Amino acid sequence: MKNGIQGIRLRRATGVAVTTGAVIASGFLYAAPAQAAAAPSIVAKGGFVMNDANGKSLYTKAADTRRSTGSTTKIMTAKVVLAQKNLNLDAKVTIQMAYSDYIVSKNASSARLIVGDKVTVRQLLYGLMLPSGCDAAYALADKFGTGSTRSARVKSFIGKMNAEAKKLGLKNTHFDSFDGIGNGKNYSTPRDLTKIASSAMKNSTFRTIVKTKKYTAKTTTKTGSTRTMAPWTNTNTLLSNYSGTIGVKTGSGSTSKYCLVFAATRNGKTVIGTVLTSSSAAQRETDAKKLLGYGFSKV
Repeated sequence: MKNGIQGIRLRRATGVAVTTGAVIASGFLYAAPAQAAAAPSIVAKGGFVMNDANGKSLYTKAADTRRSTGSTTKIMTAKVVLAQKNLNLDAKVTIQMAYSDYIVSKNASSARLIVGDKVTVRQLLYGLMLPSGCDAAYALADKFGTGSTRSARVKSFIGKMNAEAKKLGLKNTHFDSFDGIGNGKNYSTPRDLTKIASSAMKNSTFRTIVKTKKYTAKTTTKTGSTRTMAPWTNTNTLLSNYSGTIGVKTGSGSTSKYCLVFAATRNGKTVIGTVLTSSSAAQRETDAKKLLGYGFSKV
């Protein structure tokens, strides 16, 4: 009887010993499943990451909360331009004084376009997405909106941005500007912005632009000579600081704080996501790196 009690005690002790690492059943030892990596903590108030191949959500933090988007708005600006029928990327646009006055009045980011220069649509897209030029955004809205006045054309273009958001099925996105300097009704969410970017990345011209670190435009002056612009540097520092980065766009502003829509490809898999309302340019990058690393661990 004594030996029977000891045997029961031994079996109990053995069962306790293996519960943290394995399970005993019917005399066989099974390894417990590995613990999943913990979701990272980010400073940004909102974040979202998905598998670009199938749209599967990999991370969420207030992913459907509407927030100001800053210049990440320009992803949609570019998408609308690139969706135009019979688009000629080499068509030239003459830079107007209104574009220059606008960036001065708004203290906005600029591609430093020169009034009177003729700039191609392709060059304007680079000026829009790399240095985040609000002058380039204005020129594109003026070019691709419809109407007899500049204000009408701009209003028409913003209408196209909202129509595109509706087409994508986005219920938490609204634009009231072509560049993110809104009038209180320019907002989106981390999930919606990620979907916009994912859709935009299906366009080869867009993909080429947003992964470019530097670009030098050669424009045509009023006299017909060639002007070589100062190189435009991409504000998305992830392109240099995170292996596999392929885009997409930074944003900042007094309300939006610091934002970043990002995408990277590793081992044939692409992770795409957004952080909104981070605390600094350096922090938004840190947040994005954490989310990319986590995303790749789950695809």
